[in-house]
Formats: sequence, structure tokens, C-alpha cells
Amino acid sequence: MEVKLKDHTIAVLPFVNMSASKANEYFSDGMTEEIINALAKIGRLKVTSRTSSFFFKDKNISITEIGNELHVSTILEGSVRLSGTQVRITAQLVDVVDDFHFWSETWDRELENIFEIQDEVSLLIAEKLREHLGHFEIQERLVEKQTDSIDAYEYSLKAKFLRNKWNPEDVKKAISLYEKALELDPNHYKSHLGLADSYSFLGTTGFMPFEEAWGLTIKYTNQAHELNSQSSGVHYQLSNQAFFIECDYGKSLREMKKAIEINPNNAAAQQFLSFLYIIAGEREKSREHLEIALCINPLSEETHFFKAYFHYMIGDYPRSLDLLDKCLRANDKNIPAHSIKPLCLLKLGRFDEVITYFDIIPADVVIEGEKTGAIGLAYSLMNDTANASRYLEKLSAQAKEKNGYTADSYLFMMAAVSGDKDKAFAWVVQAIENNSSLLLLRYTDPLAAPITNDPRYDALKNTIYRTETIEEPVRQKTALLDADTASKYSSRLLDHISTNKPYLNPDLTLRDLAKQIDIHPNHLSWILNQSIGLNFNEFINQYRIEAFKSYAKAQENENLTIEGLAYESGFNSKTVFNTYFKRETGLTPKQFLKQKG
Repeated sequence: MEVKLKDHTIAVLPFVNMSASKANEYFSDGMTEEIINALAKIGRLKVTSRTSSFFFKDKNISITEIGNELHVSTILEGSVRLSGTQVRITAQLVDVVDDFHFWSETWDRELENIFEIQDEVSLLIAEKLREHLGHFEIQERLVEKQTDSIDAYEYSLKAKFLRNKWNPEDVKKAISLYEKALELDPNHYKSHLGLADSYSFLGTTGFMPFEEAWGLTIKYTNQAHELNSQSSGVHYQLSNQAFFIECDYGKSLREMKKAIEINPNNAAAQQFLSFLYIIAGEREKSREHLEIALCINPLSEETHFFKAYFHYMIGDYPRSLDLLDKCLRANDKNIPAHSIKPLCLLKLGRFDEVITYFDIIPADVVIEGEKTGAIGLAYSLMNDTANASRYLEKLSAQAKEKNGYTADSYLFMMAAVSGDKDKAFAWVVQAIENNSSLLLLRYTDPLAAPITNDPRYDALKNTIYRTETIEEPVRQKTALLDADTASKYSSRLLDHISTNKPYLNPDLTLRDLAKQIDIHPNHLSWILNQSIGLNFNEFINQYRIEAFKSYAKAQENENLTIEGLAYESGFNSKTVFNTYFKRETGLTPKQFLKQKG
């Protein structure tokens, strides 16, 4: 019997900054993110993304409520205190269902060894999770050394802290700090990647000229790739580059698949892959990756936008509109939501609302090409030929301006809704020649439905969304050990338990037990899970409970308290003892002893 995969879930809450200075918050946030990234490398462990975990920062909400909100079985919480060259880290794991802390630890270390500390902390957390949740394999290292310069690392942490605020002012400050990090260590790939992310944000949101911003994004992405070709974030950025700059759907799909292969817990990659599939008409694959993204990142406004877009693309316009409105209630300056909502209203026939839509939203998020295009589409669908012609003329003029690519894409939409198929397909051919990335976005839009019955449509669709037969990797579940070896190891384990009673040691770990019987910890974890059907804690604590029952019967132990008997049996926590005892017997220890007389 195998421990269920859905139980292999954890959220890492933002570590509390216990330093004297609030300015050190960047460091505690950085420690949290490094642990999230480290645990995300472990196969079969579902780790909630930073966005959803950090939603609870500085909020007084119970662990049970947080666990239920994030749909996780375990919560990690902790703190960081910086003092000169010293750092103190505390961490504790909480079982959400039974609401008890089953492990805690404190580390006092030298700051100069920060990457070794992060690796040590992450590995121990992973070990304790495996002991509590059940089998997964743990690598020898989870955190690699990024740089020899602690100052470069601190600059990059401060930069990321600012970049994560996702507004142009703080992103520009982050760029300056990333540049300082690279002055100290030109090979720090995370700073190159941070610069790529920062410039792509500025370019995509219009706070920097598109071509200039994406030119810098390409430069820093390629440098990050040269330094670390096995970074999920690097391949995510390469996919964006292929989509928005090269208009290469197949390459974008390949790179995003690579990002997920490296890190299946990359929620941004999962949701973008869902987007890539839905624009190509592959609903089920799109739905699958969207559900994974929502599982990893259930509270992300961005992920919920991708969910709204999915429903728009499958023709569920009321549901899409509801989700878009939720996004906009959370952030009335959500540019993607403002881009899709008018299209959704058009499909619902609410043309008057589209005509006035751009007058009632924040002025600084209005993209003129989208405004002109959406209103023009409304008049066209209303059969108001005079106003439709007026807006088409205005749209054509905007399309000729320097940043007129958005307006230009609406020329295709206008031709499609009016049924002018020749003009629509002429635009498509021109867009293919010009590598227009908005072609990928517009071609399968529901508003282009009037041209889909033309023979040219499917032929061009196959060209636009051409792939080189990129299949989803089929993960064959192979046994870690063959039947004979598993049987031999199981017998060795049970003989050792019976003869030597290692469970009486309150500090026994899975690694200790594996060493005692001379097998690899990953193998012991697998045997417990597959052959015996228990995780390490359940396996060991059932022996401790039997020891407790035996000790309680012995006359020489009459003067020992229940807690004393528990400690004699190998438990080192009253809470853990009471929890496992009731789970095993259905009674509290006091009820059990009273029943037994």
C-alpha cells in the first residue's frame, strides 16, 4: 500500500525577520525562496509557489486555515536573525490535519557559508518531510553555491526583493542592484536572469520601449543560459523570447517543456504551457497544466488570469468574465485582464459596455490600439457600418505608428468579424513574414470564428502552430528495487528492529536506521512505503506505542507518569506521543490505561 501522492504537499511560509533592522527583510525572504526552490527539486513533492505562500506574510491567520487555503498537508515556518557575521535560523514543520508541530531545529552559523547553510537546512527539512509523509528520493545536494562573493549574493537578494514588487519604480532600482552584483561577480547567473526578468517586465508593460527592453532581455537571458543551461527560469525566459520576439511557437513550446522538466513545481511555466496549448486548440493538455499551476499557486492573481483566459478560449464566457472581474477587484490595473475582458463582453453581445469600457478604467493601463480595436469590433458586430468604418480608419492610422503592433493585430480581428476573409488571410500571411507574435495570440481567438470554415484557415493554422512532434514525456513508474532485494532488505530491517530495538532512541532518524542496516536511505524509505505501507514516523512510532503498553504493565514502572513512560518508549515529544497514540488506539493514553485497569 502506497502513501497517497496528494499528501506529499508543503507550503513554506515567509521566514520572519528577527534581525534588529527591518532592512534585513530581504535576507529572510531570500532564505524562504531558496528553501522553496530547493524542495521544488524533489520529485513527488508538491511545493506551493512563492506567490501563494507570501500571500500570508504578516497576516495573523491560523496554520489550519492557511493549510486549507493552500490545500497542503504540511506547513514549514521559521525565522532568520542576522547579527554581524552570524546568522541564526529556526524552522519547524507543522502537520495541518492534526495541527501539531512534529519537528523543529535551530542553526547558528557563519554568514560566509550561506550556501552550505541553505543546503544543510533544506536537506534536513526534506529528510523530516520524508519521515513524516512517506517515500520520495532525496539528492545529495539541494542548494548549489551561486557565487564566491557574499556581497554579490546580497545585492542580488536585495534586487529580487524589489523586483518582486512588480512596479516600474522598484524594478528599475532592482536593475541597478543586479548590475552591482555583476560588477562583483560577472558569472552570477541569477543576476543575469534577474535582469532579463526585469527588462521583459518593463518592455511588456510599456514602461520601456519594447524593442530596447527585449533586446536587453535577450542579451541577459543568453548570458544566463551560457552560465547555467539547467535552470528552469532560464528556459522559461527562452520560451517567452521565442514567443514574443521570434514568433516561433514550436521553439516556445520546447523551451517551456524543458523548464517544467527541470522543475515541475515552476507554476509560471505550467500556466504558460497551458496558454500555449489552448491557443493551439489542445484543450485537455491545456486544462491539465492549468490544474497543476493552480495546485502549486492557488492564490496567484496571475494564475487566475490564465484560468479566465482558458475559459474564454473554450467559449465559457460567463465563467471567464466572472474570473476576470475577480482579478480586477484584486488589482484594478491588471493589464492582461483589461485586454481580455472587452473581448469577452463582445462574445456575450454586450457591445454598449465595450464602447464605454475604456472610459471607466484607470487611464494609465489603457492601450490605445486595444481601445480603438475593441470599440471598432463592437460597432462592426452591431452592424453600425458608419462607426465601424470610422474606427477602422483610426485603427489603420495607429497601426502605422512606431508601436502600432497591437492596433495592427486588430485589423485582422476587424476583417475576421466582418467576414472579409481575403483581407484577414492577407494580414496573416504578412504577419508570418514579419514574425508578428500577436499573430500567435489572435489567430485562434473566438472572435475570428467567421473565417474558420475557409480551407485556408487550417492550412495556415498548421503553419503557425507548427511543432516538431514534441510529445509529453511519459514517466514510467519503475520499482527502485527488484522483488528479491526488497524482500532481503525488509527481512534485515524487521530483524534489526526486533533484536536491537533502535526505536527506543528518541533521536533515531531514517538515515540513522539505514546506516545501521547498511542500505541507502532512499532504499529504506521506498521499502517502508512500498513493502510495509507506512512512512518512517508511523513505522517507528507503532513500535514505541507497543513499548509504552509493555512498560505500563510492568510493576517496576508504577511510579512513572504517562509522560515518563512515553519518554522511556522512545518518544521525545508529548504532543507527538498523544497524537500517534490516539491515531493508533482511538483512545488517549489516560483512557487506555484506565480501560486496562
